Amino acid sequence: MNCDNEIKEFVLFEVEGPGWTEGEGCMLNTVQHRHVAIARLSHPTNLGRTMQDLRFIIIVIAPSRAKGTKTALETTRTFATLFADMEIRQRLVMAQSVEAFRSTLLSAAKELAMDQNQWRERKASIHLSQAKEQIFGPNAWYPFRGLIDEFKRRLAVYPSDFIDGVTGHRTMQKLFSTVVFLYFACLLPAIAFGVLNDDNTEGRINVRKVIIAQAIGGIFFSLFGGQPMIILLTTVPLAIYIKVISKISDELKYDFFGMYACVGLFCQLFLILYSSTELCSLMKLATRSAEEMFSLFIAIAFTYESGSALKKIFEKNYKVCAPTNSSQNSTSFLNQSTSRSEEDIETLCRRDTAILYMLLMFGTLWLGLFLYNFRKTPYLTRSRREWLADYALPASVLIMSFVGSWYFAEIEKDRFKLRYDKPIMHIANIFSLPPAGYFVCLLLGFSLSFLFFMDQNITSAIVNNPQNKLKKGQTQNLDLFVVALLNIFLSMVGLPWMHGALPHSPLHLRALADVEERVSQGHVHEVIMNVRETRLATLIAHLMILISTFFLIPYPLQLIPTSVLHGLFLYMALTSLSGNEMFERLLLLITEQQAYPPTHYIRKVPQRKHFLDTRLQSEC
Repeated sequence: MNCDNEIKEFVLFEVEGPGWTEGEGCMLNTVQHRHVAIARLSHPTNLGRTMQDLRFIIIVIAPSRAKGTKTALETTRTFATLFADMEIRQRLVMAQSVEAFRSTLLSAAKELAMDQNQWRERKASIHLSQAKEQIFGPNAWYPFRGLIDEFKRRLAVYPSDFIDGVTGHRTMQKLFSTVVFLYFACLLPAIAFGVLNDDNTEGRINVRKVIIAQAIGGIFFSLFGGQPMIILLTTVPLAIYIKVISKISDELKYDFFGMYACVGLFCQLFLILYSSTELCSLMKLATRSAEEMFSLFIAIAFTYESGSALKKIFEKNYKVCAPTNSSQNSTSFLNQSTSRSEEDIETLCRRDTAILYMLLMFGTLWLGLFLYNFRKTPYLTRSRREWLADYALPASVLIMSFVGSWYFAEIEKDRFKLRYDKPIMHIANIFSLPPAGYFVCLLLGFSLSFLFFMDQNITSAIVNNPQNKLKKGQTQNLDLFVVALLNIFLSMVGLPWMHGALPHSPLHLRALADVEERVSQGHVHEVIMNVRETRLATLIAHLMILISTFFLIPYPLQLIPTSVLHGLFLYMALTSLSGNEMFERLLLLITEQQAYPPTHYIRKVPQRKHFLDTRLQSEC
């Protein structure tokens, strides 16, 4: 059509999705050169359906007789491709000047072109006969090749692992909030796992030992580990394995620490063998569903542990107060009560302790989730909502601990034991076992190595998921090697083993990330825009944990009720399920069909096959 203005083509891009809207076009013969004008709005603007969060407006002017690759339509397609990339849009939003905006746009165009070329090459090279090269690489294999390559690649960016923690927009704010988050997220589970190990090993591995091991392991891995986003912890499966070793050593009359050290040494030797032969590369064959199933299993384990603790508290403090309905049992209970002192009766019957335990546990969960999701509310300013969400975990723990200790001071609460009579480190005598004992340790160590291998590599795969937009490369073999070296020391001094843990590692990554909400067809979902890949948060947090062992034990740390610790477990279990597609598909079983999100697998896969796939995954 003809027009009186100088606009050839008008294009709008919606910031939250890959789509773009082409506006009115007009012909004007006086236009001789191609021009592009880009306006960045100061605030996201709602321009109607599918454009609820508009950030950029782009005007393209081009002559009517341009080359096919330089027409207004092709130019708009080029910019649509660039602005459809969420990371590029975020970098353009953060640009502080016109020059920075222009240079960012040019570099992004070059990066996108290179990525497309590499993708074409990979697609052309995928063949069954070349599967070995796809997994292990095209170069000749030799022992320690993967370790050497990953060490060199990580060494090149090692200085930036510290610089990236103090430079950039909102980096210091994110660093501080992440340090506080990691401090509580690592210290409080260490106390909880210490209580669990204390019960399982009769105090031979206790709370103080777990806290010291957490501090040593965190500092060591933050300095020498490959992927700084991974957080090391002792876990529920490891606690169960330590319990098995304790029972076997008691039954066979072996020295516990000697057997524990031998099992650990055999396990770590196998891990060194796995890392030196690049067996971690086999994890490339693992699908996303395997990672999500493992993540869901860990969340279930945390939930089960908290539920079991609540059940024990009610059995100990609530059921003993309530005799059955029969008059005989009631009379028997009264007769027994009269023969006891008032102090014994109070010790047996503490319903208030059980009720308070439940209130503090679920109160910690509710308050943590409320603050964590506060960024989705319209209240306060955006920066204050982000601040509250960043400090959700420590705030909920401190508030509920204060409520339990101050407002319910008269009610008895569960506290963890410190066992000052036990040394923190116990040098193991690995030569105290009989010959048959070493064979038992070898079998236990071999089985334990598979647990380490799967946990560490699945954690690494989840952290290095492309959706997280990490840029410094993967280092699975190097991470496993460093974990093995660390656990050799922990085994010899009688401290609990550690490896990469869920959900702490992805939560650590998310704490250092810029996360934005996207609206797609009326459904809101969160997207990671960029991550500050730094070692500083982990290093500082674990230095604080180390200091806490000298200055905060027994008080004020012992004032934290164990119910709050188990509420923390529930909080981490539920927050780790954010973005887990398997969990989202399970929720579809109880969701009205009209409320299904417009995801690609729901639109393209028949509902029957979709539910069958979810059922098969659940049964696995």
